[in-house]
Order: sequence, then C-alpha cells, then structure tokens
Amino acid sequence: METVHKVCLVLTVIGAINWGLIGFFDFNLVTALFQDNSAVTRIIYSLIGICGLINSALLFNHITSDPVTKK
Repeated sequence: METVHKVCLVLTVIGAINWGLIGFFDFNLVTALFQDNSAVTRIIYSLIGICGLINSALLFNHITSDPVTKK
C-alpha cells in the first residue's frame, strides 16, 4: 500500500504544479501536451483527483493507527 501512496503523491504534486502554471502563467500543461477536452486529459484529471482523495486519507492516518505498534 505504501507504493500506491507514493505514486498518488507524485501524481498529486504534478497536478499541483499544473495548477501553479495555470495560476501564474495561464498555461495548462496537460492540455498543451494532449488536446483540449480529449479522453486522455479527462483520464489524467480523473486520476489526479482520485490520488488527491487517497492522499487526503493520509491526513487522518494517525487517528486510526495504533500508537504502540506504529501500524
């Protein structure tokens, strides 16, 4: 499961960089690499959204983990 979290973290960082490019330079890297409103861009945005949800679960990981065994 740790590998899934790392992959999701990388995709979330890529998404954050893309949003930074949009905010600062009005440049969307995903639509520059792939066509606007194509199936590929929708898949990429969907994957990044799912990864963001998975990463948000890490915020609450300390609540469910056992403090003695650190699992």
